[in-house]
Amino acid sequence: MIKIDTKIFPETPGAFIVGGSIRDMLLGRSPTDYDIAVLGDPVKYAHQIESRTNGHSVEIGKPGRTIIRVISKKNTIDISKTKEASIENDLQARDFTINAMAYDLASQRLIDPVGAQRDLKHKIIRMVSKSIFEQDPVRLLRAYRFAADFQFEIEPQTKAAIQNHALLIQNSAGERVRDELFKMLYCADVHTYLCQMAETGLLFAFLPELSALKECRQNRHHQFDVFEHTLHAFAHLEGLLEPNQKWLIANGEPARRRIAAAQIPLLKLSILLHDVAKPSVQTLNDHGRPHFFGHARQSAHMAEAICQRLRCSRRDTDQIHFLVRHHNRPRFLFAALHEQKATPRAVTRFFMKCGEHIPALLFIAAADMLGKEAEPGPRSAAFMAFLNQLLVDFNSNFKSRALGPRLINGHDLTLEFGLEPSPLFKQILQRVEEERLSRDDMTRQDAFNLVERLIQDQKSEVRSQRSENR
Repeated sequence: MIKIDTKIFPETPGAFIVGGSIRDMLLGRSPTDYDIAVLGDPVKYAHQIESRTNGHSVEIGKPGRTIIRVISKKNTIDISKTKEASIENDLQARDFTINAMAYDLASQRLIDPVGAQRDLKHKIIRMVSKSIFEQDPVRLLRAYRFAADFQFEIEPQTKAAIQNHALLIQNSAGERVRDELFKMLYCADVHTYLCQMAETGLLFAFLPELSALKECRQNRHHQFDVFEHTLHAFAHLEGLLEPNQKWLIANGEPARRRIAAAQIPLLKLSILLHDVAKPSVQTLNDHGRPHFFGHARQSAHMAEAICQRLRCSRRDTDQIHFLVRHHNRPRFLFAALHEQKATPRAVTRFFMKCGEHIPALLFIAAADMLGKEAEPGPRSAAFMAFLNQLLVDFNSNFKSRALGPRLINGHDLTLEFGLEPSPLFKQILQRVEEERLSRDDMTRQDAFNLVERLIQDQKSEVRSQRSENR
């Protein structure tokens, strides 16, 4: 049902609310953004809304395609002139049927020339015409974004058109592709539509690096090739991000609460790219078994290049690079502790190295592990328990200690030990801080004693090297 606040929108003949806001109202959603198409002067109509909402207006867009945006405390309203001579013709030039409706503000009548209400009822994404993707290739990705957002199906003819025109997406500006992709990845259940994008070839059209993952076989710890593993890991990540998931629990509450909403697309893109370099670094041992030495580092480099192609922000690019680069680190730590090749201090070093990335990194590591096999077994369960303990230790112990004052600084090293600023400075201070964060009872005197031992060890190493060189 459509309810329009007539205190905001003047009932002017030739003015229509169009597109997504009408769709959302019919779906029971409450829009805050509105698009208005007018047959007359958009500036005049914008001034009327501006006075009614106590808002302010700005002019955006390119010459000849100007939009007047009115911004108020409650709403953002875009007013533009219709592109066609009539509202019916204007609607038939839009992208998908569910977006091709208008509400006539003067007659209070819904205008639906392309069967949008029918498609809403049957939960279908349908192209308005066969030329929409040639007119704007970003619509190829937008079809899946809408499908994921509303959990709709893309009807067969539209899906066939996407497959036929998939490569056109490469002609679109990177930032526009990124915007649609991130909006899609923000949705709750994207895995199904990601698989459909792979089937039509659209996924490989804008992320061609993923095509080499298909049929790239892995070692005995994996049941799937790299691409299948990536899709399984993606599905598990979405499951882990659900509020009621049972795998990652810290202090009795879902770890999902440690992930900000804005991070969700970054995590999903990171898991999609976490093994992207495996085909390029694959080697076979004497028994024909594959190895992927250095794949995390190389995948991070490739992920950074992809982010640059998509015009991602420096901050987003850095986070994705970090998550891909270090996605194996929690698993390596788990194995080293289990095999007693590392002490508990290694956990502190891990926390110091990864810092604010810890919650996101543990989600990536969990999804990666769960995606290795069809049904999670004892190995996965043990790893999940380890990640849960890491979350508890990080949030309850490490973070509070990290806020505490350091026991010594560089001035102390110069004053008390006569050291000159050098690379050794950083090593000693790092080692002392690592010790402080690993225990509850360390004192300033303990720190001085540790520095003395480290200096003596350094001198012994120098003497040993000199002796070997004689």
